[in-house]
Amino acid sequence: MQYLKLLRPKHWAKNLFLFIPLFFAGQMFDFDKVLVLVGAFACFSLLASSIYIINDYRDIEADRAHPEKSKRPLASGAVSKNAALAIFAVLVVVGFGGAWMISPKFAFVLSIYFLLNLAYSFGLKNISILDVFIVSIGFVLRIKAGGVASDVAVSEWLMLMIFLLALFMALAKRRDDIVLKMASGKDLRKASKGYNMDFLNTSLALVSAVIIVAYIMYTMAPATMERFNTYRLYYTSIFVIAGLMRYLQIAYVDNNTGSPTKILYKDRFIQLTILLWILSFYVIIYLPTNKVFFE
Repeated sequence: MQYLKLLRPKHWAKNLFLFIPLFFAGQMFDFDKVLVLVGAFACFSLLASSIYIINDYRDIEADRAHPEKSKRPLASGAVSKNAALAIFAVLVVVGFGGAWMISPKFAFVLSIYFLLNLAYSFGLKNISILDVFIVSIGFVLRIKAGGVASDVAVSEWLMLMIFLLALFMALAKRRDDIVLKMASGKDLRKASKGYNMDFLNTSLALVSAVIIVAYIMYTMAPATMERFNTYRLYYTSIFVIAGLMRYLQIAYVDNNTGSPTKILYKDRFIQLTILLWILSFYVIIYLPTNKVFFE
């Protein structure tokens, strides 16, 4: 279990972003492309886990001072350093080998993700603001990788929305670090020195406002209405606004946004808003109707 925990399989949920381009292209029932994306998901997850191992390897001492991270396999001593490095090597070889078999272009996008996050682990994560931008770019690369693997064009709107949403969650996570810093008196990450509560509260409010405006503009853009053959897509913005407000509530009221993945797994309100948002788009894109209901 400790070796499995080292891979952080719960975080593989982030790699489901690879399926988003295919969903919005209306091709989620194209079995061949779905099968390719399943393989791409596996390759991306293996490479992401290899990055987690390197990150934990370099942060052993810092993690031991963290109330939650001290329980990680390397920080707790449950897994040896040599074993972790051996697993890292296997994951890299298998991940890139599988990616190349899927598509050289997919392997190229995956290599950008790998090198960027390797640089993040080796020092870029200590530079405030740059650290959250790198995390956000990682999600954009997931979208791009999914589009390349499934041979589906990715719209600029989708790339922008994913970047903003990832930036929002990364800032919320940094805010949680500041909350822990105020309680313990210690910086839990070097980049925290470049943040304080006022800056992060303002940044979260700013980014959330930009997300809402950008999403409404996307749903009302002529190209979007023409593509989906309806002008009522803006109805779905209610789920986006509700989800963002709930996340802000968790950040500001509960002071508990340390892990976006944990929130996704446990918070029923956010799960419901995501489900309703997906269902609304599913009805619009996939149901065999003459669109009378939406006109």
